[in-house]
Amino acid sequence: MTHDERRELAHALAAIDQPHPLLDPRLRRRRRFGLLIMTVCCAALAAWIAILLLTLPGRYTSSDWRAVWVGLDIAELLGFAATAWAAWHQRQIVIFFMIMTGTLLICDAWFDLALNYGSSGFTASVLSAALAELPLAFLMFAAARRLVRVTVQTLMQLSGASGPVPPLWRVPLFADGLEECLPARLRSGANASRTADVTAGGHSSS
Repeated sequence: MTHDERRELAHALAAIDQPHPLLDPRLRRRRRFGLLIMTVCCAALAAWIAILLLTLPGRYTSSDWRAVWVGLDIAELLGFAATAWAAWHQRQIVIFFMIMTGTLLICDAWFDLALNYGSSGFTASVLSAALAELPLAFLMFAAARRLVRVTVQTLMQLSGASGPVPPLWRVPLFADGLEECLPARLRSGANASRTADVTAGGHSSS
């Protein structure tokens, strides 16, 4: 068997032995429940934002200022450490840690800029955000995106699809129907290749 035929056979056997995860009724119920929770959260948060706009004071004195900032920096430290550990051991969870750490960095920049606006420390906050926090967050998100795209590319190769990796917003969950995300010219080429392999296999067996 050729390399392409072995790859196609492995793909077919995997499809038989491992049905699509969302065919499991329990996972389908969890998915519907999760969508319901997200919808309720969006509606509740929109209402809460309106309440805060109407009720929050313009000025407020905090008694836990040190604990808030030290706690945020400790969370960022843990995020960097966890990302380094997962990257060193080449674990998939590094993608989660990268997104978490990047989000914390953006929060740090936001609070720095918003709380120091109009004060003598605002310039330092702008420099910190522009030179440290936001660039690091961008690197975290970019690296996480690249790892996801490499994973999708590997799945495309195993499924016999060729061409560039489609945008992530078009890639289906669990990569089911991944070929449908490709441009028409590449999709038809992949289908033709698979048809030729099956036809060739049929002729050789007869």
